[in-house]
Amino acid sequence: MKEKLIKKAQELRQHGFTTGEIADELNVSMDTARWLTLQKPAEEKPEAPVDFFINWKSLGGNSTRLRYVSGALSDMALSHGEAEVILGIAVSGVPFATMMADFLEDMSEVETSLAVYHPHKHRKEKDDGEGAISTNFGSVEGKKVVIVDDVITSGKTVKEVIHAVKDHGGEPIAVTVLIDKSGLSEIEEVPIESLIKVGRL
Repeated sequence: MKEKLIKKAQELRQHGFTTGEIADELNVSMDTARWLTLQKPAEEKPEAPVDFFINWKSLGGNSTRLRYVSGALSDMALSHGEAEVILGIAVSGVPFATMMADFLEDMSEVETSLAVYHPHKHRKEKDDGEGAISTNFGSVEGKKVVIVDDVITSGKTVKEVIHAVKDHGGEPIAVTVLIDKSGLSEIEEVPIESLIKVGRL
């Protein structure tokens, strides 16, 4: 499995993917993605960072399964109040967020829109230290917002998004993810809801 990940990471790098995009594509931490791209077959390899590879292709390649998972995430989000905006973190959080916006609009009396966040780790020029909320989708200003992603690894990206939502005048009420590798119950006083929590014994 490790050799396959190394090969895939290096192929993605050759296609111009940033370390953040490789981390998202392989569902590993930034440290692991960096380590994978630096491996050389014939040399002594440094010890790999402790991480878990998450492969949710069986969900991502099937719209019916994505819809069921998004329904479960929507149900968990409702326990924190009615959201006016569902903000998906690009790339992998966007499909869940799109379906959740549809679910939550049907399940509540509040009109629910979709917003998209492009994280800092995806930017090739990383000098400003910030990601961005896309202007092509819904605005978070003055709205109650649920943040959606596929996996939380360290919580750094989610923290970045929470700050961006607050800076744009929004109120983050919950974070929903498919898998939580961080073991955190909240970030910046915003509760985290996950379908699966991964922990080490």
